Amino acid sequence: MSHHVFKRAGVLAATVGITGLLGAGIASAHVTANVYGAPATKGGYGAIFFRVPNEDAKLGTIKLEVDIKPEYGIGSVSTKPIPGWTAQVTKSSLPQPVTTASGTKITEAVTKVVWTADTGTKIGQNQFQEFEVSAGPLPANVDQLEFPAIQTYEAGKVVSWDQTATPGGEEPEHPAPTVKLAAKTADGDHASMTASTSDSEASAPASEDTTARWLGGAGLIVGALGLGIGGGAILRSRRTGNTGGSK
Repeated sequence: MSHHVFKRAGVLAATVGITGLLGAGIASAHVTANVYGAPATKGGYGAIFFRVPNEDAKLGTIKLEVDIKPEYGIGSVSTKPIPGWTAQVTKSSLPQPVTTASGTKITEAVTKVVWTADTGTKIGQNQFQEFEVSAGPLPANVDQLEFPAIQTYEAGKVVSWDQTATPGGEEPEHPAPTVKLAAKTADGDHASMTASTSDSEASAPASEDTTARWLGGAGLIVGALGLGIGGGAILRSRRTGNTGGSK
């Protein structure tokens, strides 16, 4: 009997340990920029998703500011509506015109996008939200885009995600969201942008309690183990009873 008790305890401890590690991963999450499906291409248009996890145990996230470097010369940024959030796109005059891959000179470019939560709306504990933009034309002379961001919580708490990672070095504590750019393909960038949007809608729903799903999965595993152990105990008791009766 003691053997089975220790075995059960070991299984439960392992499950709890795995769940704890997964929870720790959520707690240390960063604000990131993601492209789903086909990659964003140089000189083209792309759908970019800024994923914002809430890392505070008591305060909710109520604002996200994303800076777009003027030297990128991105002339067009549109935002996808999100219930409970208001988006504002800011354009600024450039000190020097930027020439796009098609030869067009850009004198005014988008330099900031801000999402502000309406009253009663926030990203709560163990939740995240994705903010989608369609942007372009993307620069053709860089391999990676960097988007310094500011995350604002309730009560005025502010966290800046603006540190640049050093090639070959350790990831900084608050890295800026980044997107890698691929060489332009013959298929066209508007098609790849559409594919990226549909893929993300199918595989990455916004505002989802990820930790709860993991805990739910762990609960199912523990429950299944409990049923198996309970069933085994019943069978052993029946066999013991039958043996005793034959005597």
